[in-house]
This record gives sequence, structure tokens and C-alpha cells, in this order.
Amino acid sequence: MSLLHIHDPLAAPRPIGIDLGTTNSLVAYVPLLGEATTLLDCDNDPLLPSVVCYRADGATVVGKEAKRLAQDFPQDTIVSVKRFMGRGADDPETKRLGPYRFATSDGPVVKFAVAGDRVVNPIEVSAEILRALKQKAEDELGELGGAVITVPAYFDDAQRQATKDAGRLAGLEVLRLLNEPTAAALAYGLGTKQNGTFAVYDLGGGTFDVTILVLDEGVFQVRSTGGDSQLGGDDMDRALAERFVRAMGFSQGAELPAGHVRIALDAARAVKHALTEQDVVDAEIEVPGSQPLLQRVTRDELDVLIKPLVERTGVACRRALRDAGLSAKDLDGVILVGGSTRVPLVRRYVAELFGREPLTSIDPDQVVAIGAAIQADLLAGQGKNDAVLLLDVLPLSLGIEAMGGVVEKILPRNTAIPASAAQVFTTYADNQTGFVLHVVQGEREMAEACRSLARFTLKGIPPMPAGMARLSVRFDVDADGILKVSAQEETTGIKQEVEVKPSYGLGDAEIERMLLDAYDHADNDVSLRALRQEQVEAERIILATVSAVASDAALLAAGEREAIDAALQALKQAAQGKDHRRIHDLIDQLDRICKPFAGRRMDRSIARALSGRSLHDVERETSHARGIEPHLRPGAES
Repeated sequence: MSLLHIHDPLAAPRPIGIDLGTTNSLVAYVPLLGEATTLLDCDNDPLLPSVVCYRADGATVVGKEAKRLAQDFPQDTIVSVKRFMGRGADDPETKRLGPYRFATSDGPVVKFAVAGDRVVNPIEVSAEILRALKQKAEDELGELGGAVITVPAYFDDAQRQATKDAGRLAGLEVLRLLNEPTAAALAYGLGTKQNGTFAVYDLGGGTFDVTILVLDEGVFQVRSTGGDSQLGGDDMDRALAERFVRAMGFSQGAELPAGHVRIALDAARAVKHALTEQDVVDAEIEVPGSQPLLQRVTRDELDVLIKPLVERTGVACRRALRDAGLSAKDLDGVILVGGSTRVPLVRRYVAELFGREPLTSIDPDQVVAIGAAIQADLLAGQGKNDAVLLLDVLPLSLGIEAMGGVVEKILPRNTAIPASAAQVFTTYADNQTGFVLHVVQGEREMAEACRSLARFTLKGIPPMPAGMARLSVRFDVDADGILKVSAQEETTGIKQEVEVKPSYGLGDAEIERMLLDAYDHADNDVSLRALRQEQVEAERIILATVSAVASDAALLAAGEREAIDAALQALKQAAQGKDHRRIHDLIDQLDRICKPFAGRRMDRSIARALSGRSLHDVERETSHARGIEPHLRPGAES
């Protein structure tokens, strides 16, 4: 804490930047004169451990003291809560992450049972950390003017919304959620005045992000982003802790006392940190009820344990380069972010992967908070670099489930945000009076393989023939990456608008896995999508033909009924199979056979429409039927 800082009560409220990290969190600001800086505690340490302890007396402890209490009260002390953000209680990753008591074994939101008969969720825990950072900033700066909070680039919609809710719960005015790699690039771009194309390699305690972006005279354009929301330093600690657990006498998969788990993880983290500077570490681990456990760990041994984790980052890096249309030699630099990038193996791997030594001139622990403070200063209109423009992107595609379970992507991944797009859909069945809208996120062609974000129904549509209703669905993604969906039936003006507040934790698979699945199943997904689309079209044609024949049998010529019935039967059989090309061919065949019959029906309809009517009236009534768009599933009222 600076002893020379004197707060001016007449000064404008100061905006702050917050790095809400998995292991540690920081708060930074931009002084009136000078560069962005992090706020220090009384020990001149900018890091606040992201640890919250709930005591039996009702008190809540945050930071270093909570970290000290973790070994004695492991089930009442929540560590690395960021990894629980946006996850459900029945998520496999949730059950793997710590020695906690969960209030429920299923449900859309994780709930921890802690001391004092309290039940808290990750949003409330994160709010305690943010509240502590807010108090720290207020003690130093006085009145605050809002905050920019950083999130991993690969946080999905549920995790972003959960983070924003935590900020509000802590009493902060959340100016924006900013992707961590973009924040780091902002710190480097304004601090070093560098222009060029950069990769930001961000390996923190719980998440990994890689972002390819271009810095050009104050414009920060993200070209692509990738990563793994469940990969970080915690996983390295866990790999080493498993060795310590075996040395304690517990077999793999055995049920461990909660205290032993915390002791092993804390010891592993301490050893990992020590091996950053040393080649060999002798650790003495205090084990309850037994003699201290002595363990010698070399840097080479640690490298063997964590190498598979480090190599996982390379998959996302190569994909991000490919998505940006670049190779490693096209980069002007690689920026390291996150405390886990201090590990020597990580730095060697990054240098080999990108063919150059990474940039480390700004402390990797502090660079994200500094970038967030710069962005907060700009948003508050107090920044000296008011010409800066940030162009971030969507990490995953957003779309709607259409008939047959296929996904109509409305906003593709790597679309610059904020962004808006709309698409028109129509009805599948006659007299359909509602639309079920299922919003999904992901790269797979079928909705069941993507992450479900929200469902809602647009009701009250007057009964119309299939294809007559016109539903315009609009997606708006704000600068925080949070989605708002609006739907309007154009012929009636009926409208509904919702901000997608996702059901936290709907998906079991992490986002990185979703992308891997999209690549691995691309050929099968395309074939399955084509099959489903042809099956849906076949069903629609069959229903329409059967209805037409039943209502207008008098218009059939001799032999037409038999030919149509035979074509219908062949199409029905093909629609049960797997050959989408055969279904398509038989649809065309049925269409050719029915064309004369359809022409006679059209002639009769026109004659009736013109009887006593003006041409203008007819044109106006039939204009809605022009064009072909995807069909939505029938609504609840259908």
C-alpha cells in the first residue's frame, strides 16, 4: 500500500480492473498521473488468494487467512471456486474438484454445505472475493467508479453470466467482462507501444486460453481464440498430489479424509513453486496421526508428471493459428499470462511451439489486472488513450434447433462482438399456434450434441397453413459476450424477448471437448444433418400430398392416384433408412408425379381467388408465402 497516496475527496470516482483468478485475484487502477498499477496489501503483495472460509461462528474469512484455515477446515474452505462457475452439481468435473460437502447431488447449480448450517453457491463465494477486492480498492482510492472484471476467453455464456452476477452481488458496478488474453494484450499494447500480430498464451490456476490478435495503432482485433476451461496449475498440483497420497499409504481411487486431500494439494503446490527456481526439493509433509512424510522431488520428475497437461495446450494453440489463417512464423510475439507460465517446462514448450522466446516483461500474475484497469479507465472516459478500440470474438457458435434436431447457426464462432444477426423461420405443421425456441451453443450439427443455453415458447400465433407464419429470430451479443434473444411473428406482430440466463451447468463436457468433438465428428455430423433434413422434408411432403389427395380427389386424372400412392409408399420406406440421397431423389420423383395435379389445384384456387376480387388484394395476401426458410418445431399449443 502506497504511503504517499493522498485521496482527494473532490476527485472523480476511480474505475478499477479486477482479475478474478482461480488461485489468486488482483485489483488494479490507473492513477491520474502514471501507468496502471496493482494495489498492494500491507505486506506489499498484490495477490489475494481466491480462498473463502466459512466459520462455525458465522464469520466469513477471505484471502491469506482463509488459505491458512483450509487444512483444518477443508470442507468449509472453498478453494479454486472459479472452476465451479456455471457448473451443475451432477457435473463430473464438479465431483472431481475437491473435498467438499455438496448440499445436493444434482441440480443446475452447485451448492456447498459449509459450517454454521449455511449453503452457498459459486456465485456467492466469488462475490466474497470480489467484495474483499472492492474493500481493498475503496480503502486506497475512496469512491469507485465501476469495475471491469476479466474472464477466460473460453468461458461460456453460463460462466460469464455467473461472473457478472457475482460482481453485482458484491456491490460492484460491472462496466464490462473482458477476456483475459485481450486484457493482457491491452496491457502490452499500450505499455510497450508495440504493433503487430501476437499470440497470448494464458495458463492460470484453473483455465487455459490462447488468443491470436492484431494490435494496430490502438485497434485490438481478436482473430481467433481457443483453450480449455478445465486445465491449469491446479491440474499440475493434482498430478503431484496423487504421488504424495500414494506415499501416505492410500491406493488410487481410495476414499481419502478431507484434511489429507488439502494437505497433499497444498504440499504439491509449494513443491511446484520451489521447483521453478530449484532443481531438487526436499518436502516435509505433516500428516495427521502419523510421522511427517519426507519426499524428494526433482524438476525432471515434475516435468514427467505434468508433460501431458502442458502438451494439451498445444492442441488449442495450433487450432487457434489455423482459425486465424496464420502460422507460428507469422507472429510478432508471444505474450505469457498466468502464474503457471512460470513453470520452466511451460516456457520451454511455448518457445518450441511458436519458434520464439515469449515476452515476459510484465509480471504474468499482474498483466491481466493491469489490462482490465486500462479498459476500465477507457470506459469511464478518463483514459489518456481514448482512441483504443477492442474487437473481441465469440468462442463458440450460437444457434437455434430446427426441425429434425439440426442446428441453424445464427452467429458463427469467431464473430467479432458486440454482434447481432437474425434469421427467419416458418412453421412445419398446419394450424401451428406456437414456436418452441431452443437456443444452443457449439460446433456440432445436431442440437443434442451442443450445449443447451435456454428454451422458451412464443405462443398465441393464429392457426395458419404450414409455411405461412414468419418467425424472425434475432440474436444480440453484447460486449460481455452475453446473449439476448428476441423472436417476432411477422404477420401478427407477436413478440417475445429474453436475456438468456442459462441453466448453469447443463453440459457435462467442457468447451474444449466440444470443439474436439466437432472436428472428430465433422463428416458424420454433416451426413447426419443431411439425412435429418431430407427426412423432415419427406415427412412434410408426405403429409401435404396425403392431405391434398384427400381433399381434392375429384381433380385426379385417370391413373394418377395409383402413381401417387406408389411414390408415397416408396418415399415412406426410404425415409426410414439412412440414404439421404435416395430420399432426396424420391422427393423429386413424387414432386414430378404430383405436378399436373398440383397445377389443376392451383388453377382452381386462382379462379376462386379472382372471383369478385382485385388483383392488388390477391398479390397482397399471397406475398407472405414467398421464399423458403428452415422450419421450427411445433410449439406447445400446436
